[in-house]
Amino acid sequence: MLILLPPSESKTAPASGDPLDLASLDLPALTGARSEVADALAAVSEQPDALAVLGAGPSLADDVARNRRLRTAPAAPAMEVYTGVLYDALDASSLSPEAKRVAAESLLVVSALWGAVRPTNRIPAYRLSMGTALPATGKLSTWWKPRLTPVLDELAADGVVVDCRSAAYGAAWKPPAARTVTVRVEQLKPDGSRSVVSHHAKHTRGVVARQLCEAAASGTEPATVADVRDALAEQWTVELTEPTARKAGVLTVVLDPQ
Repeated sequence: MLILLPPSESKTAPASGDPLDLASLDLPALTGARSEVADALAAVSEQPDALAVLGAGPSLADDVARNRRLRTAPAAPAMEVYTGVLYDALDASSLSPEAKRVAAESLLVVSALWGAVRPTNRIPAYRLSMGTALPATGKLSTWWKPRLTPVLDELAADGVVVDCRSAAYGAAWKPPAARTVTVRVEQLKPDGSRSVVSHHAKHTRGVVARQLCEAAASGTEPATVADVRDALAEQWTVELTEPTARKAGVLTVVLDPQ
């Protein structure tokens, strides 16, 4: 099982710790590409127009300034650096020991800077979105796609893929359609109609990732898209649109009326 997550826009900067060691990150075939983007981001972040290029407002000036110190700033496990609604709901630190092992092997964060990282990979805080176009790379989702595809295709060669990414990060790599489900979240209204939600979707995707890790830890790791549906149906109303050879399936989580 492979569970794909987006990074968070907000990040917690480690206060102490050894700096980034690119060679220590999982998926070493991406090391050269990671180094290239890190250097390009640091260079852009030194420029007077850095905020505009990175699509960041004045309140994020300190975040952008940290980009200049990617190689020397303290690093910490990715699950401690990424924060926000999805990661608060996942609450990886409180997983059972066996579920933490599953999370380390099954969760993969697709990143504009690192390409993809595992939860235990040590990274510094940074500011960069997949929709950004750096002068040296162009739009990052387009730049990463040919570099991520052979590496992640091999990683996803067996087993089911649960895609919790947002559209911008989904553009950087397309998993094998026949074994992939994307997670959609809808809110049921009192009148019986439904609406697509944003904030609650992030929270729900975090809980989805957590529940699947706990399910696998209990000895029932989902092996098919139907297994994913069944594991989540213990908590929610879940609808599955089956994948085809060309198109990933959709797993719709329906939240009860508020």
